[in-house]
Amino acid sequence: MVTLEQVEKLCERANISYDEARTVLEATNGDMLEAIITLEKQGRIKAPNGGGYYNSKNEHQSTDNSKHEKNNKDERKEDEGETFHKLLGRFFRWCCKIIHQGNINTLEVTKGGNKVVMIPVTVLVLLLIFTFWITVPIIIIGIFFGYRFTFHGPDIEKTKVNNVMDSVSDAAENLKKEVKDNHNEKHNGKNSDN
Repeated sequence: MVTLEQVEKLCERANISYDEARTVLEATNGDMLEAIITLEKQGRIKAPNGGGYYNSKNEHQSTDNSKHEKNNKDERKEDEGETFHKLLGRFFRWCCKIIHQGNINTLEVTKGGNKVVMIPVTVLVLLLIFTFWITVPIIIIGIFFGYRFTFHGPDIEKTKVNNVMDSVSDAAENLKKEVKDNHNEKHNGKNSDN
């Protein structure tokens, strides 16, 4: 069934009378595109210049659709940008969290029960990254000179790291005692021979 709206649209597009539009639309079962093609074949309307085409949408609908398609493309680009932006934001939040945890947790250096220095773990990590060949020997030498290294803070105070550090310090103390005892025995042995 052909509606008045379809007849009016065809009249506007093809510049024909209502009666002609109704007749053509009834012949094409209300298909606007088919009606325009039929009128073109009959020579009642002129074909578009440059081999263009007709469609059943009016110009307002067509521009709305092209705007909608453009908006969809823009939204997809924005979504991709937001996704990267969100990932970057998450990465920076993670870095800030790690730095914060490194700053609230410390490495305490003690000698004979007296606190010598407290270094934030963040600084320790930076020293290990950039001056590894200096920092590690200093720690090892410090252990042999009786310094003890203990981690303190809410995240690492009760971990196995402190047990390992204590074991290393104890092993260094035992090694020092053995070397000292061996040296004393050799020194005493030379004195008794004289």
